[in-house]
Amino acid sequence: MTTAPPFGRALCAMITPFTPAGALDLDAAGALAVRLVAEGCDGLVLNGTTGESPTTTDAEKTALVRAVREAVGPGPSVLAGVGSADTAHTAGLARAAEEAGADGLLVVTPYYSRPPQAAVEAHFLKAADATGLPVMVYDVPGRTGTRVEPATMRRLAAHPRIVAVKDCAYDLLSSARLIAETGLAYYSGCEELNLPLYAVGGAGYVSTVANVAPRRLREVLDAFDAGDTAGAARLHARLLPLAERMMASGLPGTVTVKALLGGPLREPLLPADRETTDGLRALHEALLRPARAESALWRGSPVDHAGHAAVRGNG
Repeated sequence: MTTAPPFGRALCAMITPFTPAGALDLDAAGALAVRLVAEGCDGLVLNGTTGESPTTTDAEKTALVRAVREAVGPGPSVLAGVGSADTAHTAGLARAAEEAGADGLLVVTPYYSRPPQAAVEAHFLKAADATGLPVMVYDVPGRTGTRVEPATMRRLAAHPRIVAVKDCAYDLLSSARLIAETGLAYYSGCEELNLPLYAVGGAGYVSTVANVAPRRLREVLDAFDAGDTAGAARLHARLLPLAERMMASGLPGTVTVKALLGGPLREPLLPADRETTDGLRALHEALLRPARAESALWRGSPVDHAGHAAVRGNG
């Protein structure tokens, strides 16, 4: 990156707290947002999949943006997820987020209907034209069924308000090329690619794991920026066992974050069982203990045949 990332480097895909009765808990959301910023997050991404956006109403989404904006003040970036399979609905959510104080928009590819690339491009352009806010394109074909193809991304980059990408395409070569060709700020949306993408010119990350380990995630980028690439690699490796357990164990990241932080989920999501929760807590406690040897973190943590964690994209 030759210029400062538009939303900072270290972004958290924040969970949405609910009360025991299932209502939106704005006080808890504000408190969590303040803590995450204090512990190293440059910005917060609200109303994404991690924020259980499929089960929150439009009014709740707007109220959450407004409450978090008021809680953290004008400094940290607040991005609003406005994802929808309906372009008109996306544009409406974007306008509401702008009015509530968002600094930017996270716009996901329309899902399930699998639109062709011309329709994908038109969707993002209409979302970008709906407000004066900068847009982060969310490319996550594993969830939506449709990739934003490189040629489409190049054309989108010409729009003055399309400035960033949350990258969950699992194509590092393509991402490196697009960073060089377009100047778009590429943020890793896959925990195990945070450092690799950053090393080839990425802007930072949008992380679900940052809900529970914001300082540890930021330390990786800080070490790399300081020229300590070996240290950055070690810090990144220390994070992978927890990230793998949280993001690639068959449970959504929302479930595993709330297993660690507490708080209700909205159906169809259900809480993690006791065995899963205990395992997560053990890995989390080990990660937060600085003297813990890296090798101990890997004990009992399954990896794929290439020896790498397969940590799928968050929301």
